[in-house]
Amino acid sequence: MLRFWTPLIASLVSAILVFGHLEHETHDHVQVDKPRIWTEEVFTSSPVEPSRSEEEYAFKFGPQVDLPFSGPLSFAHLPYIRCLDDIGSEKNLFDIAILGMPFDTSVSYRPGARFGPHGIRSGSRRLRRERGYSLAWEASPYSTNDTTVLDCGDVPISPFDNSIAVAQMAAAYSTLLARPVANPCTESIRSSCVTKRLSIDGKDHPRIVTLGGDHAVVLPILQSLHKVYGRITVIHFDSHLDTWPAQGYYGNSEDSLITHGTFFWTASYQGLLAKGTCVHAGIRCNTNIDLLPFQTLQDIDDLVNDEEVGFAIITTDDIDDIGPAGIAKLIRDHVGDGPIYLSLDIDVIDPVAAPATGTPEPAGWTPRELNGILRGLAGLNFVGMDIVEVAPAYDTNAETTGLVAAGIVHEFLSMFIADTPPKGFKSSLRLKKGSGI
Repeated sequence: MLRFWTPLIASLVSAILVFGHLEHETHDHVQVDKPRIWTEEVFTSSPVEPSRSEEEYAFKFGPQVDLPFSGPLSFAHLPYIRCLDDIGSEKNLFDIAILGMPFDTSVSYRPGARFGPHGIRSGSRRLRRERGYSLAWEASPYSTNDTTVLDCGDVPISPFDNSIAVAQMAAAYSTLLARPVANPCTESIRSSCVTKRLSIDGKDHPRIVTLGGDHAVVLPILQSLHKVYGRITVIHFDSHLDTWPAQGYYGNSEDSLITHGTFFWTASYQGLLAKGTCVHAGIRCNTNIDLLPFQTLQDIDDLVNDEEVGFAIITTDDIDDIGPAGIAKLIRDHVGDGPIYLSLDIDVIDPVAAPATGTPEPAGWTPRELNGILRGLAGLNFVGMDIVEVAPAYDTNAETTGLVAAGIVHEFLSMFIADTPPKGFKSSLRLKKGSGI
């Protein structure tokens, strides 16, 4: 019997000694408390007189940050300011503004672009200051010390009267153009000196990326830019010409001057365009041409009219022969050194990648081809840009068009801060000795 109990007693004594030693060690050393997550203590501890560490989230887990799928909706989680209400304030100055124009009452086919600004912002949720670095640009447009970017919200626009809507958009754009910039032109910030060098008053002016809205929003924008810079050169990415004559094509009333297919004709008629330096890129629409001698204004030869408005044409198919770099070179060689406005209709992209638009045309450029062209234009004298005709109601359930459009805005912001086209990040395999590429 003694033989049976002796080993058991010895084991118990050893266990007691070890436990005592561990308890002594615990009292001799400082223990780091871990967050008490999903433990019984969390749910059973008394709520009376909580300590600082128990009461404050920030003390335990840090600041309250917005995740890609949370927080208020602004482009790329940028600071959201209602800039049109921010009158006389020196606190919220900016160099680049994101501005929504939810207008779609001048369309000829499918409406819905008034929801474009919201759809583009929604597509940008995974972009942010902390993760905005682009391998292609080797920079982030959200984290430069010499460029301040704000989301200035949307312009309140009448959905019932187009003449009022155009006045509202022009007033909003002019209001922001007149603001002082956050970072004035210096030798070290050459990209910001474009506006000062080209403006009529010789002052710095902010630059605006507009989220449309149908394409007619460009008419009030050009009216505002003309007051600051004079005649504007337009680089127009689109599958359609948008230079059709307003009077005769849609009737003869004043309201017919405001449509998403005629606004460039109206802008030319109003003397806003630098004729001979404007260019379309990505054209693939069907046109009227070589009609009978008794043709009316409605039957006008579209290509002859387009040239009279002041544009040259680069077609979608040209990319097959010269590639994105060749398209960019054609544009650079044509536009000159005056103030340049870039306007991009999302339907320049093939509807396979961007179906959510009002007048889709098949066989367009891919997003990657478009990015290659845009990057080749960096360093030109851009005074403003827009992306228009995003109509989220026609998008896929994966928000494909919104994602593509947000990526294009990211490229726009990168183009604003770049002095030259990017050289691009070279992968480790391409840099490997003997790779030959």
